[in-house]
Amino acid sequence: MTRGKVIAGSGVLVLFIGAVFLATSGGAKGEKQPVAFSHKIHAGEYKIACEYCHSYARRAGVAGIPTVQRCVGCHKITAANKPEVQKLQNHWNQKRSIQWVKVTSMPDFVFFEHWPHVRAGVKCQTCHGPIETMEETQPNSLIMSECLACHRKEKVSIDCVICHR
Repeated sequence: MTRGKVIAGSGVLVLFIGAVFLATSGGAKGEKQPVAFSHKIHAGEYKIACEYCHSYARRAGVAGIPTVQRCVGCHKITAANKPEVQKLQNHWNQKRSIQWVKVTSMPDFVFFEHWPHVRAGVKCQTCHGPIETMEETQPNSLIMSECLACHRKEKVSIDCVICHR
C-alpha cells in the first residue's frame, strides 16, 4: 500500500512540475508572433530603453506591451517600407490591437510586480536575460531559487508572503 501511495504521489509531483513549466514557458512551442519584432534592433542597435515601450514597468505589476499607437509613432517614417512595419500599419489603419503571443508568465500562485524591482534599479536583463541581443524573445524559466539568491544578495525580504499570496 505504501508503494502505491509513493507512485501516486510521484504522479502528482510530475503533474505539478509540468503545470509550472507550462505556466512559465509562455506560448506553444513554435508559435510565431503576428508581427516579427526584434529586441536586438530596438534595444540593442538603437538602444531604446525598455521602459519606453514597456511603460507600465515603473508603476504597475506588469510591464505592459506597447500599443500600436506607440509603435506607429516611430514607424510612420522609420522603416515604413519594410513588410513587418507594413503589418503594423495595417493594424493601425484597421484600429486593431496586435494579439501578441505571451512568452513569459508566472504561475497563478506567484505574486510578482515589476515596479518595485525597476525602482530599485534591477536591470531587465537580470530576469529576462540579454534581451538586447535577441531577435525573438525567448521564454525563461524564472525559477524561485534565482529569485531567492538575488533577494539574499540584495538583502531584500525572502518572507514567503512577499511572492506567494
